[in-house]
Amino acid sequence: MTILYLLGIRIFQILVLLASPFNSKAKLWLKGRKTIFKSLKQNVDSNEKIYWIHCASLGEFEQGRPLIEALKNAYPQYKILLTFYSPSGYEIRKNYEHADYVYYLPLDTPLNAKHFVEMVKPQAVFFVKYEFWYFFLREINKRNIPLYLVSGIFRKNQRFFKPNGIKSRKMLKWFTHFFVQNEESKELLQSINITNVSVAGDTRFDRVYDITQKAKSLPLIESFTKDEIVLIAGSSWKADEELLLKYFNESTHQFKLIIAPHEIHKENITRIEKTISDSKKILKFSEANKTNIHKADVLIIDSIGILSSVYKYGNIAYIGGGFGKGIHNILEAATFGLPILFGPNYLKFKEAIELIKLKGAFTIKNYDELKSKLDSFLSNQERIKESGKISSKYVEQNRGATAHILNAIKMD
Repeated sequence: MTILYLLGIRIFQILVLLASPFNSKAKLWLKGRKTIFKSLKQNVDSNEKIYWIHCASLGEFEQGRPLIEALKNAYPQYKILLTFYSPSGYEIRKNYEHADYVYYLPLDTPLNAKHFVEMVKPQAVFFVKYEFWYFFLREINKRNIPLYLVSGIFRKNQRFFKPNGIKSRKMLKWFTHFFVQNEESKELLQSINITNVSVAGDTRFDRVYDITQKAKSLPLIESFTKDEIVLIAGSSWKADEELLLKYFNESTHQFKLIIAPHEIHKENITRIEKTISDSKKILKFSEANKTNIHKADVLIIDSIGILSSVYKYGNIAYIGGGFGKGIHNILEAATFGLPILFGPNYLKFKEAIELIKLKGAFTIKNYDELKSKLDSFLSNQERIKESGKISSKYVEQNRGATAHILNAIKMD
């Protein structure tokens, strides 16, 4: 099994290499890993005390971020080394101010794992949510380094719980402790005799609550939304935008629209602009100023890093991704007290399921369902407020995972 796993890793590396001339992410994936060990040798002092936090991508970083900042505050004598698997995490957060070192995770091979752990010599390691790299975990275990899974979530269909998952279950035995999001995950682990588990919750709730306390002031957004009902489409894709813009073009209700598309390259922004009715005045955020912002009906956010603060100025949120692989972050909108709509692919997201049950969030499968739900909200502002209160209360009640973890690990 180990040989097959290593073979799979090498095949994947070859496929990335072949794709790199045509795919920017593949190119970044390769480029970012070329000088890791040289940089570690030059920059990391072997006498430093280091906490190593690993995140797959940007979403997992947002889950790990509250813990990183809590560790930094509680143990200022330690350095933070942050690793990413994906370019979408590394490229955006490579200059993250609370990490002393930020790197790509090297390819998971025995030699890479040995060299990396040997050079970093972490005092403790934190993997966020569901990253399980066999050789890295084995090397950490060999050296008796405390290893924690943070905001873990497990499902029955994962390989750990299948009859042929013996090798995968072995990895779980190498963890010092699992801090999981829910009781179901704890019970699944206990069903395979993993008992070093506690239900800490999801650290993202601490992160998004912190966003409300530190939200950026965006005067232009405030001017655009003043005295208006505003629908915010966050991290939207083409399938989401086609439904939303059809409604926006045809609706008789008075409201403004902010679109923050998942992809902000020029071609995609142009496509969105062409989909909007000629009767609507369109403005890109990069071109907004005090004079023209008041005249716009729809504002397109063509920059990154501000969406979490934009939600502060909205009334209703539509979160993209539900007609693709899965919805994006709904908690950033929930924490500001917005009712939330999204497409049908949400079942992997606990918070979406729970907010639907509470009636703070709503799923739609087609245009008719979107129209029905938006008509219902836009004709009754009290309904918007009621659902919004449910969303913000949900975030407030689920805070505290970071404190739970920090209290449990009690580092020296």
